[in-house]
Amino acid sequence: MIEKSASVHWEGQGKKGLGTISTETGALKQYPYGFASRFEDARPGTNPEEILAAAHAACFTMAFSFACDKAGLATTDVDTTASVRLSKQGEGFVIDRIALTMQATVPGIDDATFQEIAAAAKRDCPLSKALASVPKITLVATLRPRAGS
Repeated sequence: MIEKSASVHWEGQGKKGLGTISTETGALKQYPYGFASRFEDARPGTNPEEILAAAHAACFTMAFSFACDKAGLATTDVDTTASVRLSKQGEGFVIDRIALTMQATVPGIDDATFQEIAAAAKRDCPLSKALASVPKITLVATLRPRAGS
């Protein structure tokens, strides 16, 4: 069993408050976040949706690479972007869409097999499973041609 952690410290009230996020690995160490970095796209600062997007992209990418390994195919490179949409719903907000976009180079694979493995990785990635309540999680997967092909 593996368990990872992060911590948040918040000071102040509501929109005027500011927080910091730290992860046990130190990847984020007292990194700032607050209303402006979440709702007004202010920099510097992060927000929960950006962190969720990074986590989902990372998890999916690993799941795809591992699935290719299992199928006897080696990934040369994989680039994934995740976009998490936070929408107003009633008095609050909801994450209503996550869009995954992946481009990969996988020698010896045809597009149909590539799409099949990508869809399975999206379905089986632990974060995709944890985020199953998000109404729409999409994937656009593009197989890049090998250099020199």
